[in-house]
Amino acid sequence: MKKMRLLSAALALAIVTAGCGSTADSNNGSVENTANTASGSSGGGAKVKKIIVGTGTGFPQVCFIDENGKLTGYDVELVREIDKRLPEYEFEFQTMEFSNLLLSLETNKIDFVAHEMEKNPEREQKYLFNKVPYAHWKNKIVVAKDNNSIRTLDDLVGKKVLTSATSAAAQILENYNKQHERKIELVYQNGGANDTVSQITSGRVVATVSADFTLSLTDPQGKLKTAGDSLSEADILFVFRKNDADAQKLADEIDAALEEIKADGTLGKLSTEWLGDDFTANAS
Repeated sequence: MKKMRLLSAALALAIVTAGCGSTADSNNGSVENTANTASGSSGGGAKVKKIIVGTGTGFPQVCFIDENGKLTGYDVELVREIDKRLPEYEFEFQTMEFSNLLLSLETNKIDFVAHEMEKNPEREQKYLFNKVPYAHWKNKIVVAKDNNSIRTLDDLVGKKVLTSATSAAAQILENYNKQHERKIELVYQNGGANDTVSQITSGRVVATVSADFTLSLTDPQGKLKTAGDSLSEADILFVFRKNDADAQKLADEIDAALEEIKADGTLGKLSTEWLGDDFTANAS
């Protein structure tokens, strides 16, 4: 079994709106080595290739720092499970703010992103996604529990709505504003913010857009609720550099490992353990 060791100091857990990737994280630039070999070679003597995996620290139950200072969560533990099954690779986590993940991928600072990244047309134009999804979610409007006036994006026109830059939720809201003369007023969440619930319940903003499974994670006291129909739904995948032969090879090998992890029930167990239910069932 591969030995995990956290090389960075303990990071503060920041609970923020998810969304796909719609969560921002504090940026401490920490690195964690998930491999079991310090020599750079596998048991058979073959050279092991180091892979830097970009993730965050402020997405509850997905990628966060626990009370013992350990980086953990659904995406983190899934990557560790994949790492076990691909002995030719040595995975290291590099943590950073969510808004910096895709830029770090483009500038070769990381090799792929693991942060509940939703596949959408805008991202697909710029990035490579692996083919086997590890979750499936629906994006919905989230409002205060006593707010019964918001059901659609049209109801948000002229109102302040909280979101995170570069997230799938932000893309939904930005696309709405591009297509309509009357706009939603977008308030972009600071990378270190942890006040989504208080911003909505206090009336500083009226809503946010979030993935369905994240509400219980970001709002354990049940002060918020989803409103209206799903705005979108999508498979969740890892993100790699496009038009890169090495990235394509890595994505293909990760897909093979994911097929095994799905088939033996490990993926569903991880989802239930960390997210409270099996959000992999509808992943195509």
